[in-house]
Amino acid sequence: MSGIDYSVWDHIEVSDDEDDTHPNIDTPSLFRWRHQARVERMEEFQKKGEDLNKSLCETRRKLAEAQKKVQELSISTTDDAKQELSKAQAEEKKLKKEEREWEKKLDDHNREEKKMPWNVDTLSKDGFSKSIVNKAPDSTEETEEQKEQKHKTFVEKNEKQIKHFGMMRRWDDSQKYLSDNPHLVCEETANYLVIMCIDLEVEEKHALMEQVAHQTIVMQFILELAKSLKVDPRGCFRQFFAKIKTADQQYQDAFNDELESFKERVRGRAKIRIEKAMKEYEEEERQKRLGPGGLDPVEVYETLPAEMQKCFDEKDIGMLQDVISKMDPTEAKTHMKRCIDSGLWVPNSRVDDGDEKEDDATYEEVKQEQEEIKKE
Repeated sequence: MSGIDYSVWDHIEVSDDEDDTHPNIDTPSLFRWRHQARVERMEEFQKKGEDLNKSLCETRRKLAEAQKKVQELSISTTDDAKQELSKAQAEEKKLKKEEREWEKKLDDHNREEKKMPWNVDTLSKDGFSKSIVNKAPDSTEETEEQKEQKHKTFVEKNEKQIKHFGMMRRWDDSQKYLSDNPHLVCEETANYLVIMCIDLEVEEKHALMEQVAHQTIVMQFILELAKSLKVDPRGCFRQFFAKIKTADQQYQDAFNDELESFKERVRGRAKIRIEKAMKEYEEEERQKRLGPGGLDPVEVYETLPAEMQKCFDEKDIGMLQDVISKMDPTEAKTHMKRCIDSGLWVPNSRVDDGDEKEDDATYEEVKQEQEEIKKE
């Protein structure tokens, strides 16, 4: 029959007894017994894998707590802390050894599973070889204030380590560093790396930004994997590295696409931040320029007639007097008032107080000086 891959059946488990049974034996019953025994063996094998995974994850959880304790005690300088540190380091060493032992047992179990022959149950049932890991307990939703405080406290303790991870390049180096510092596998690390990327882009350190962006996506992929499996991220980051290092082209493309999209978002956020900073700087400079009347001399200058602009450019009072004498008195007074309020023109101290009097005095002052020049 066309369309069937008969080679598959070469891998299916077949017992020699099935083809050579005694005619007095109830063959259907015999098949049922054999099937039941096979199912029980499969379930027992699968439960063994689940128990190994559970023990490994529990050891990793304890190891993360021990490493955190060692880190906290290392900061303290009291005698009690030094004694506790020695005990904590011994516990950390013991748990690392246990972790390696569980990992070896699980690897052996997985290799044994791959060698198992196929049968009708494994062919028709999905997920027989699926790894089962302990589920992360559901946590109550945190408020924004709690998240902010949690992030701040975490960064204060681990900023140096996060930056070190952000500068790494090789998969193996990243995996080993997280194995030694599993407490870094969390949302707070990912958030700090995002901010770090934007800061680097603002500083125009583009190559460095791209490197940290790569590590940011590594952390985000680990967190997404943990979310999909509903497990603690510290218990599944090795699965990510195992997957990415042996990934097919489609998975690798997905990682690269997300990385490129992230870098574009970082560039966009950096541009917005730079534009905002420039606006704030320009406004500060503008406030510094404001004259006694609260006007910006730059803005006032741009509204002056070209002839008056030229007078200020050349700092020629005589030219200014000549230009004013030829202008409409009302228009001249308006321009001169705005020049005074912006600081472009400082009136003579002889003028009286009051806006209206000051305007008239300034205008008359300029006219009078212009007439005196003519008399000379």
